[in-house]
Amino acid sequence: MSGFQFSFTPKTVPQINTQYRRIVTKIPVPESIEILQDLNKYESISMHGQLPVVWDRADDFQVYDAWGNQWIDFTSTIFVANAGHGNPRIVKSLQEVLDKPLLHTYTYASKERADYLKYLIDHTPVQFEKAFLVSAGTEATEAALKLMRLYGQKSGKKRPGVICFEGNWHGRTMGAQMMGGNWTQKEWIGYLDPNIYHLPFPYPWREEAVANPKAYFQRTVADLIRKYNINADTDLCGFMIETFQGWGAIFYPSEYIQEIAEFANQHRILITFDEMQSGFGRTGKLFGYMHYGVEPDLLCCGKGAGSSLPLSMVLGRREIMDLPEIGSMSSTHSANPMACAAGKANLQALLEDGIIKKSIPLGELFHEKLQAIQGKYPDYLRYVFGKGMVAALLFYDHAGNPLPDLSYAVCEIAMQKGLLVVCTGRESVKLAPPLSISEEALLEGLETLDEAIGEALEVRP
Repeated sequence: MSGFQFSFTPKTVPQINTQYRRIVTKIPVPESIEILQDLNKYESISMHGQLPVVWDRADDFQVYDAWGNQWIDFTSTIFVANAGHGNPRIVKSLQEVLDKPLLHTYTYASKERADYLKYLIDHTPVQFEKAFLVSAGTEATEAALKLMRLYGQKSGKKRPGVICFEGNWHGRTMGAQMMGGNWTQKEWIGYLDPNIYHLPFPYPWREEAVANPKAYFQRTVADLIRKYNINADTDLCGFMIETFQGWGAIFYPSEYIQEIAEFANQHRILITFDEMQSGFGRTGKLFGYMHYGVEPDLLCCGKGAGSSLPLSMVLGRREIMDLPEIGSMSSTHSANPMACAAGKANLQALLEDGIIKKSIPLGELFHEKLQAIQGKYPDYLRYVFGKGMVAALLFYDHAGNPLPDLSYAVCEIAMQKGLLVVCTGRESVKLAPPLSISEEALLEGLETLDEAIGEALEVRP
């Protein structure tokens, strides 16, 4: 199903007018087709494939177009708007910077930058003593790769080996894709870094991984060491771990991650968590790794870091973060005053305004209702994964074959009914409402999702 695109042909759908949803036109909206066609004409198609909704404005947990339709948002623009679209605290902070005006400073100093970094470090775990701010998640994971290898050099490692995981995703730049576990997506590179290795992921359908997660790690890492003739003390400098596997919101067994931490400690190997999707409250904790009972050396964050403007980062200990020489690791738009103002206001909203705390019971309700939905469609909805305010629904047939066509149909029907969900391009549908969503809107969205699955199955051949 690679390269799938939803239809641009307007379709007459039932009109909807509830407290949180309104559909009053054909979908896609006929007047929006020109905009969608212009994007097709002038923009690389690599940017396309999402639902054909032309956003006009977004407020808290709702998205509006210019023609009278409104949707409940279960995407958070792919894990960005954790604090809600247009969060008032963030809008106020941005307006203050606009009013100066001060839109950009490169790496020249600004008070906004200093204020944000101080607040960030003061409100994150104690081992995170410094941060490196950038604009995109893939920049952060690339920076972490560099930092792990610089640390390995300083520590006397002979080879800059980094262990990653099958199926994980770390971004679209070269180093990030080499660390990623999707083989077809890195064929364009033409070669593979010989010092980047991949362990099999402990999927919940792998009996050995479920029965004894620690033993599964021990066996597979021993196999890897033997296969590549690696000495863990001299040839490995880091682990790169996506906190949950993105496409399916699949978490590792806690014992598995704890065994990684024990192994890393024994062999002087750094642990980095990629928290692009899981950070800043998404899983019910400030950072998703906190579910595992370990503490990483480096943390890569983005998306929900600012709930609006491009902002990502690496957090870590001073001795690691200061390994690059002065001026040797920077980014043109990193740490600009607008992004920093948004970042500080976002973290204040999540912590001081209690958005994360208030989301915890919502997350429990979210998963309780999703389990009930799964119980209605056990022949097709094989798994529901996730924690807190993130979930993934995985669709398979009786023989265990993935059903990407069904997931696309669910996404499209949900859109027609006033609910936006995340189309992953494969057999999963991902759900990530803003943490600020009301209980009533959450329940209405889940009811709509249930209806969309039922209708998609009704029309299935």
